[in-house]
Amino acid sequence: MNWNAGAQLQECLNSIRLAARSRFELLRVVVVDNASSDGSANHLEVSGFPLTILRNDTNRGFAAACNQGALGSQASYLLFLNPDCILFEDSLEEPIRYLEEPEHELIGIAGIQLLDAEGAVTRSCARFPTPAHLISATLGLAHLSPLRFPDHRLREWDHLETREVDHVIGAFVLMRRALFERLGGYDEQFFVYLEDLDLSLRMRELGLKSVYLSSARAFHKGGGCSNQARATRLFYWLRSRTIFCRKHFGWAPAAGLTVATLLIEPLSRMAYAAAGGGVREIGATLKAYAMLLKWLATFTFQQSRLVPGRLHRNPIAADLIVPRNHHWNEDLAADVAKPGTHTKGSH
Repeated sequence: MNWNAGAQLQECLNSIRLAARSRFELLRVVVVDNASSDGSANHLEVSGFPLTILRNDTNRGFAAACNQGALGSQASYLLFLNPDCILFEDSLEEPIRYLEEPEHELIGIAGIQLLDAEGAVTRSCARFPTPAHLISATLGLAHLSPLRFPDHRLREWDHLETREVDHVIGAFVLMRRALFERLGGYDEQFFVYLEDLDLSLRMRELGLKSVYLSSARAFHKGGGCSNQARATRLFYWLRSRTIFCRKHFGWAPAAGLTVATLLIEPLSRMAYAAAGGGVREIGATLKAYAMLLKWLATFTFQQSRLVPGRLHRNPIAADLIVPRNHHWNEDLAADVAKPGTHTKGSH
């Protein structure tokens, strides 16, 4: 998914072209542009693989854009890749090799080791959060005493060895296509943030697992496009956290989280904003909570069980491909292939 990624998008696509692909066939690369205003999806120059661009007139959000890009794929695997990632030579072949091994048939998602600008390994995995995790983070307890009140992210683990984990970061998610379709894709109620954690949790409920592979690497800048709108970014984080809590833990924990979010958390955020950015940061924080209050007024009356994506519905006009390379055009209005259809490749 692309939203004002600038030159990062071209660099990401170039790295896909250079990554080793002797073990699999790359069937399609889709860029879903969510109404970017910087022209980053224009004049992309990539040879060596089938590139298709989908252009949305409005920003549909990360979850919806991922579903849009995956719709109609015939590949065995789907790779969801942020535009601020740069692949290395082994970034694709190694996780696909791992998932192809018979003893790993219960592994549904593979992530790889991500490096920052200094070459350090980032903490990119997480445990499934509990209501206590979410509420303690809201109250600021995780900052005051991280050992006593750890959040759901695996900060204490150095990420230097391969192991099964609850969740790998959504910047690089290699997933079995049939499984993605079985889950109905990403839950589009999450505009951005926690949609990947929700997907991992729903997958675990089916008895499948995620794995973090230290044997393959990629560069991940982090922050990326979401750094461009601070108030909006904070609002969507607070909103997604509320949706996640209500969806997976029920009304009572969600109510407690909402009270803490509205009555306690703003005070600590305002203090941090004043210390770090002055008036502008304070203004962005106030705007985010005003947006949250407005959204909560309607969210309160919605269904308690949220809908996971639109992969099993009839596609709407916005789901259709806007062609770039005519040789690789596909009519995504056709019915999605049934889970179990196995065509070797990566999407």
